[in-house]
Amino acid sequence: MQTFLDPAILFFVFGLLAGLVRSNLEIPPPIARFLSLYLLMSLGLKGGFALARTGLTMEVAISLGLALMLAFVVPLMGYGLLRRWLSGFDAAAVSATYGSVSAVTFITAVQVLDSRGLSYGGHMAAAMALMESPAIVMAVLLANRVRQREGGAVAGQQVSMGKLLHESLTDGAQLLLLGAMVVGLLTGDKGQEVMSPFSVDLFKGMLAFFLLDMGLNAARHMGGLKGRSPWLLAYATLAPIVHATLALVCAWAAGMSEGDGALLMVLAASASYIAVPAVVRHAIPEAQPALYLGMSLGLTFPFNILLGIPLYLRAASAVL
Repeated sequence: MQTFLDPAILFFVFGLLAGLVRSNLEIPPPIARFLSLYLLMSLGLKGGFALARTGLTMEVAISLGLALMLAFVVPLMGYGLLRRWLSGFDAAAVSATYGSVSAVTFITAVQVLDSRGLSYGGHMAAAMALMESPAIVMAVLLANRVRQREGGAVAGQQVSMGKLLHESLTDGAQLLLLGAMVVGLLTGDKGQEVMSPFSVDLFKGMLAFFLLDMGLNAARHMGGLKGRSPWLLAYATLAPIVHATLALVCAWAAGMSEGDGALLMVLAASASYIAVPAVVRHAIPEAQPALYLGMSLGLTFPFNILLGIPLYLRAASAVL
C-alpha cells in the first residue's frame, strides 16, 4: 500500500487512466526525451558517487557477472518457450525485449528503495547498462538462423554484427549513464555536494512527470494486445515473476545484500520498450512491433510498476 501512495506511482496511474479514456493530455516528445536523459544522468551520478565511497570490490564483480549471465539466460529461455506460439522472428524479437531491461522500471525501484531507507550498491546502475545489449545480439543471431533455415535470406537482410554491436554499445542514453557514473566516481563526495540540488532534489518531481508520460504511452500500446493468444498475455505477466525468481536464487547463492538483490530481480523482470524495439525494428523487420511493444509497454511495464516492484522487494527482504 505504501508503494501505491507514492506520488510518482500515482502519477503513473493517473497517466494510465487518462490514456484509457482517450484524453488529449500529452507530454511533448522533446520534453519526454529530456526527462529520460535527466533521470539516467542522475542515476549515473548517484552510482558513481556510491562507487567512489566503496571502490571496486569482489562483491561488485560478482553482481556484474550475475547480471551479465541473466542477460544471456533470460532471452534463451524466452525464445525456447515463445516458439510454441510465435514465428521465429516474433519469438526472437519478444525474447530480446524481455531479455533486456527497462531503465525507468529500475529507476522507479531505486526511488522506492530510497524512500524505504534500504541501501544498495551504486554498481547496480552499471549492471543495468551491461544487460542492455546481449539480448539484442542474441535476437539477431536467432533471427539470422531462422532466415537461413527457411531459405529466405535476401541480400542485405542479414545484419552486420559489427554494426549491431556499435549501435548497441554507443546508444546515447547508455553512454550518458556510464559517462555520468565516471564523473561521479572521479569527483566523489565533493562532486556529490555540488550536484545534489540537480541529481537529488529534483529527482522525485522529474520521475513523477516522466511516469505520467509513461502511463499515457502504456495505455496507448494496450491496443496492440487485442486478439492475441491468452498464452502471450500470460507470458507478459508471469515471465517477469519467473525471471525475478531466477535472479533471487542467484542473489541468494552469491550472498548479495537485500537492496542489490532486489534491484537484480527488478532488472531481470523488466522488459525494454525503447532501446531494443528501436534496434529490432531495423534488424528484424519481419517481426511485429505491435506485438513486442504491446506486451512490454502495454502490460509488463504497468505490472512491474504497480505490482512487481513491491513483490520483488518483499521477496528479497524475506530471502536475503
